[in-house]
Amino acid sequence: MFAYSVSDICSITQSTCVGNPSSRIDSVYIDSKTIPSHASAVFIAIVGAKHNGHSFISELYHRGVRNFWVQLHADYPLFDDATYIISEHPIHALQLLMAHYRGQFSIPIVGITGSNGKTIVKEWLYTIAKHYTAIARSPRSYNSQIGVPLSLTSLDTHHTIGLFEAGISQPNEMSNIELMLKPSIGIFTNIGDAHQEHFVDIEHKVAEKMKLFASVSTLIYCKDYELIHKHAQNLAHTILHAWSCTDNSADIFVTYSSTKTHTTITLRYYAELFSFDIPFCDKASIENAVHCCIAGLVLELPKQFLRHFETLPQVAMRLEQKSGKHSCTIINDSYNSDLQSLTVALQFLSQQNQHPNKTLILSDLKQTGTDKQTLYSHIASLIQSYGISKCIGIGHDVQTYLKPHIPKGLFFNRTIDFLEAYPTLQFHNEAILLKAAREFEFETIAKKLEFQTHQTVLEINLNAILYNLQYFRSYLDARTKVMVMVKAFSYGSGSYEIANILQNNKVDYLAVAFADEGIELRNAGITVPIVVMNPETGMMQQIFEHTLEPSIHNWFALEEFKRYCSSHPEAIHQCHIKIDTGMARYGFAPSEITQLVEELHAITNCSIRSVFSHLVGSDDSQFDAFTEQQISTFVQSSSHICAQFSYPILRHILNSAGIERFSTYQFDMVRLGIGLYGISATHENNCMHISTLKTFISEIRTMPAGTTVGYSRKGSVKRDSRIGVLPIGYADGLNRKLSNGVGTVIVNNTEVPIIGNICMDATMIDLTDVDAEIGDEVILFGKDLPITRMAEKLETIPYEIITSVSRRVKRLYYFE
Repeated sequence: MFAYSVSDICSITQSTCVGNPSSRIDSVYIDSKTIPSHASAVFIAIVGAKHNGHSFISELYHRGVRNFWVQLHADYPLFDDATYIISEHPIHALQLLMAHYRGQFSIPIVGITGSNGKTIVKEWLYTIAKHYTAIARSPRSYNSQIGVPLSLTSLDTHHTIGLFEAGISQPNEMSNIELMLKPSIGIFTNIGDAHQEHFVDIEHKVAEKMKLFASVSTLIYCKDYELIHKHAQNLAHTILHAWSCTDNSADIFVTYSSTKTHTTITLRYYAELFSFDIPFCDKASIENAVHCCIAGLVLELPKQFLRHFETLPQVAMRLEQKSGKHSCTIINDSYNSDLQSLTVALQFLSQQNQHPNKTLILSDLKQTGTDKQTLYSHIASLIQSYGISKCIGIGHDVQTYLKPHIPKGLFFNRTIDFLEAYPTLQFHNEAILLKAAREFEFETIAKKLEFQTHQTVLEINLNAILYNLQYFRSYLDARTKVMVMVKAFSYGSGSYEIANILQNNKVDYLAVAFADEGIELRNAGITVPIVVMNPETGMMQQIFEHTLEPSIHNWFALEEFKRYCSSHPEAIHQCHIKIDTGMARYGFAPSEITQLVEELHAITNCSIRSVFSHLVGSDDSQFDAFTEQQISTFVQSSSHICAQFSYPILRHILNSAGIERFSTYQFDMVRLGIGLYGISATHENNCMHISTLKTFISEIRTMPAGTTVGYSRKGSVKRDSRIGVLPIGYADGLNRKLSNGVGTVIVNNTEVPIIGNICMDATMIDLTDVDAEIGDEVILFGKDLPITRMAEKLETIPYEIITSVSRRVKRLYYFE
């Protein structure tokens, strides 16, 4: 742990002391607004072009600070019970001290520099390595002449690796940083035009940045940056891990393939081959990930470290500060959760002087490598030092180790316990810091606290989509293919967004109703095979131009398909054949199969990809006999077709309900439709609800008994009531039949009725029995108000409701 006596500091930095040379220093501050008033903190008074830190000494003294690091010959007040470290150049003296402190550790130090990506590489490397080793790292972008020495104070005896970034804005700065860091492993991320103004040219800047690696044993960089590669050759006794995406002869050769949402990266690392996925597809992220992968290999992390690339986070570069409810300010720090970042966040919180009170909501800190008694004792000291007026802890560790130090704090086992207690907690005119490990899902707390910029939105849970996909796959043999229906705007959920996640999760086919839907997906970059279930007249040209595959379900469609194949003999054109086994909607009758086969044989340049049919009542046991009859008819008809062709033809008849209830008949492929979107034929809880339609209260009116609400005076007010207005109406897809108490919504966990007639753009609800205010969220359907209940009230099916949500309602897609 960083700790020196004042006399030792003076000896190391060739400074002098006025005051108590035995004073102990364990933390260093340069910002007068963030320094706590504990006895072992020292304030460094920096003189800049437009400020003089010495002018804050009197104020800090009266706030309880007693240690000051000052500049020789500067003007500052002398207090009898304060201690002063006097240096000719305090920042240079601090650098000398931290070089001495760094010298106490023999662990690998990774030094990271470059024009861009330093912080992301550092944070991603931390993310993948923290599971295997205790890591010290610079907080956020602390990479300057002052930031680096402050970062080094985080080094402690339990750490086995250090990750520190270094940045320069002018010549002759990097030598000072190298003196402090003495990295053993270097990463040069890239080179560009950033901070170019003080350098002769880019090569000059490369040469200056390369000084960080004067004594490294290993350097990692991309040799495709020719200037970096050129200057790396000048490093003596350094192993160069130079990778390339263009030079196949490089010792480390990188290839990658990207979709819209993720990238698969393959490294030929000398004689070995490694492959991993990242949830990004931009070139900068690919470059950053490669640097992290090579660093992981150099650090000899267990090979399973590669799996952590799949969940690399977006790196937030700053604390998020938002307006909160009840005149609060919310500081949401999801950047990381360790002692050092907590200290930085508390410093930021302490600056929120627009509020009289400051609140910390803190979860357990994970994988710190520090003894928990020591860790939470130190956290308690920080809480006291920064004047935190309210502390709320969530998790086992904070309850066990922090609570004894904070007897007036509030503590909960889980986030959900806090949320349940939230209505009884009073937050008003305070600054609230949220600091948590990811697993505690503090975003749910943030949503409670933040003043939302509201709008009506249909939220789509992509995790639920994948869960439901896996649920239905669990019924299938490994060989069975899956076609997913994304027609009708993916049942109202959004075509491309759903199609994209399905493509990334290896579904075999997508199906749309009309050609325009398929063309839209192709134009958006969807490449998986797409079937057009109802090809319109005159669309064959566009269908094949966009590599779509038509379903042929009547003689007219067959004739149009035949004409197209005849006029385009240069290619083989694929199609799908539908048989009508009882739906009486689309498809060839079983009696027409022989003639159909003859007609298909006459088309020499066509290929039948599949033969299929549609079940009528697979979700209802009263129709099971008819379902079995349909399947029997399909077996006979499809077998006859398949037997007449020399190539394999897929067969499929099961829909979502069929997969659950008749999985024996899965044949070669199944068609997953409404089940993907959260509706199960066997039990409501089998699937996850994917959609939540929500809006907010835009207005509240107090109405006396005897008055009416809405068009035609249908909403009769029986008692003095509070009526809320919602900015959603039948033009948004809210069925007008839900008017006058038929439909309900959820406000603050309470179900309340719709009152009066639903309008085109607005709906009124009765808030008399719930504590609610303008801006509160309103759920129209979702997990706690299932869409199936709305369907029952409307005497319809969930399909109709979810596909009726207007496109003017914004779709919001998220991963939990």
